[in-house]
Amino acid sequence: MTNERLEYLRKKAGALPRTPGIYIMKDKNGKVIYVGKSRSLRDRVSQYFHLASDANLKTLRMVSFVEDFETVFCDTEIEALTLENVKIKQYNPKYNILLKDSKSYPYIKLTMNEQYPRLSMTRKRLADGAKYFGPYSGASVVYNVLGVLERSLSIPMCKRSFPRDIGKERPCIYKQMGRCIAPCDNSITQENYYKTMQCAADVLRGNIKEAVTSLTAQMYKFAENECFEDAARCRDGIESLKKLRDGQKVVGAPDDEYDIIAVYSDNLSTCISVFYIRSGIISDSDNFIYGASELTGDSGYEYMSSFLTELYSKREYIPSEILLAFDYDKDELELVQEYIRTVAKRAIKIRIPQKGDSKKLCDMVALNALEQAKQYKNKMEQDTRVLSKLSQMLGLDGLPERIEAYDISNLGNEHITAGMIVAENGKLKKSDYRVFKIKDQNGADDYAAMTEVILRRMSHLNDSTGSFAQMPDLILLDGGMTHVSVVKTALRENGINVPVFGMVKDEHHKTRTVVTESQEISIAKEQSVFVFVYKLQEEVHRFTVSKMDNSKRKTLKRYSLENVEGIGNTKARALMNHFKTLLAMKEASVEEICKVKGISQKDAERVYEYLKKN
Repeated sequence: MTNERLEYLRKKAGALPRTPGIYIMKDKNGKVIYVGKSRSLRDRVSQYFHLASDANLKTLRMVSFVEDFETVFCDTEIEALTLENVKIKQYNPKYNILLKDSKSYPYIKLTMNEQYPRLSMTRKRLADGAKYFGPYSGASVVYNVLGVLERSLSIPMCKRSFPRDIGKERPCIYKQMGRCIAPCDNSITQENYYKTMQCAADVLRGNIKEAVTSLTAQMYKFAENECFEDAARCRDGIESLKKLRDGQKVVGAPDDEYDIIAVYSDNLSTCISVFYIRSGIISDSDNFIYGASELTGDSGYEYMSSFLTELYSKREYIPSEILLAFDYDKDELELVQEYIRTVAKRAIKIRIPQKGDSKKLCDMVALNALEQAKQYKNKMEQDTRVLSKLSQMLGLDGLPERIEAYDISNLGNEHITAGMIVAENGKLKKSDYRVFKIKDQNGADDYAAMTEVILRRMSHLNDSTGSFAQMPDLILLDGGMTHVSVVKTALRENGINVPVFGMVKDEHHKTRTVVTESQEISIAKEQSVFVFVYKLQEEVHRFTVSKMDNSKRKTLKRYSLENVEGIGNTKARALMNHFKTLLAMKEASVEEICKVKGISQKDAERVYEYLKKN
């Protein structure tokens, strides 16, 4: 930032009123890089442009990129906080704290209001009479919990619907393995099935003791009636639940429900740990880790207010109490508390424990945040060493912070697909993966296809937003010297200077070496570099082939529909775009198929009959 620009920004900030509102910082391309809120816009915004040289490094870095800013005046602080949250979601600014997963948090749904209750994962908590447990930090956690319940209680996890499918098909292999109570062949009465699902509900509430008591009563009843197989199943379930209970950490009374939030921050990273206490046990936890350049603000209040409002605006269920394991400005705490109350639509209390068991729990979560930050630091140092070695071996000018790898996959002359993966600071960044359908080439010409893809990708460098706006520090191609030569030639002709290297495989289809236009560079002597490049080559190949396979399957499905009289390419595409899968189409009625644009009553009847027969 020039002195003239800094002086301009200082004068503009000094002219602001001392009223609540939000400020939107922009870079030289007009891209929003930070959104903040304040009870006094003049005081807060002016602070950014009068920072001392020893101020927060993250804030100094952000301010150095500010070219201009906008403001929006608000009547109250709570209105400013709400608007700030909206604008952060709209712009996804680089220097704001952003939750990594944009999806809704998952729940476990138990349909106890049905004749035969079932368990499933869902991301929506509806007022449909079902019981919801969670939310959990991710889908993997949900499926782990469902797996424990399936193994412990032999709960059916298939897609059969009861009582509709009872007696219609033979039980699957899970019945023979003793892994399923098999309501499909009347192996269990509806009453006993319901009791088993009540045990599952007890486990999900954290009340394993009650579930064990219920299963024990069932076991004795089965034994009295000489139903020894069922009694053995209950016995095995009891043992599994006891092991599960022994592995859980109990931290409070059975009715205790609250969240604990701790933060650790240094010049390298910030880690925010969230522990979810449900029914007195630690039911789940989240760790949000941010690099040095990802957060800004002179104090923790600024980014923690943003974090808390975003976290609880995404969650379907908010406990009545939230414990903070760090000092927090009183006015800011009350403001955030009021915001969360409006989201939850009921009383919510945020407090900072100073003593007792609650303080000990907060200290435990704070220690977890510290350990997570240490692990992140160690991993970053390891990744930096690998990138440094790679840079030296390839003769690059600096660390390749953004690496893009490309591969081409095809099935003969059809379904020619290119995949691009991204590694940022040594870690795969799947949100930036892209797939390209080759448009301009006829036949399987890898060189022409690769050139087309690279030029199409580089044509987006002038975009003001998006991952394509970033220039890669290194391009790796799944190919040899000729691939490198044609791509570098095309880039030079378009005035683009990016290091390009090829990744060559041996006869066993494993990474052998890295090549330039005219020579090979052996990476085998540096194990860490070899493993890194090998993983990139395998990942880009996996990603590209998977996308090509998806394209092939869609086409084959479309071709199968074209076997129906009166259904050509256009109608087949319309049907597949509407129903997505042949299974969904098969389960649809003639009337539902008729709703697809361009499909007549006769077309729908023919499609319906064809799918039923095939």
